Amino acid sequence: MNKSNIILIGFMGVGKGTVARSLVKNSSMFAIDTDDLIQSVENRKIKKIFDTDGEAYFRALEKRCALWLEENVKANTIISTGGGFYKQENIKKIGKVIYLQSSFDGILNRINASENAQKKLRKRPLLQNLDEAKKLFNLRVKQYEAVADITVSVENRDIIDITNEILKNI
Repeated sequence: MNKSNIILIGFMGVGKGTVARSLVKNSSMFAIDTDDLIQSVENRKIKKIFDTDGEAYFRALEKRCALWLEENVKANTIISTGGGFYKQENIKKIGKVIYLQSSFDGILNRINASENAQKKLRKRPLLQNLDEAKKLFNLRVKQYEAVADITVSVENRDIIDITNEILKNI
């Protein structure tokens, strides 16, 4: 396992990108986002990929991204991921896995409290049906916990507090 990389996992909307940006500001690390990498390779948004080619195609792109990360991102990098990236077989070879934990309602409250809440909701295809999204969330919680090297609760916490806890634990 590449311990000098940090991989942030958790359900969509939990704040992985926000935490990654804060970690960059407070460390000497660099950050990349798997969804951004996939969008760049495909030259289209995640929502468009889902709408046009479906979830299975997107998951294949995530696998390709995970293999690229293992081969090419060797150190000092914070990797924020999409909500389903934790399923990648090689995730532990990429870095230390940190699960950002929150309740489903906590995630919705976080998104709805943001300035651009509607935009954030629209760009997440799997959050379009909240009943289905909650079922998916409940399915994934135990899986996130099983994959994680470290679990950090982010619900109702200040970003600096979260950042300091992560930096202290790595």
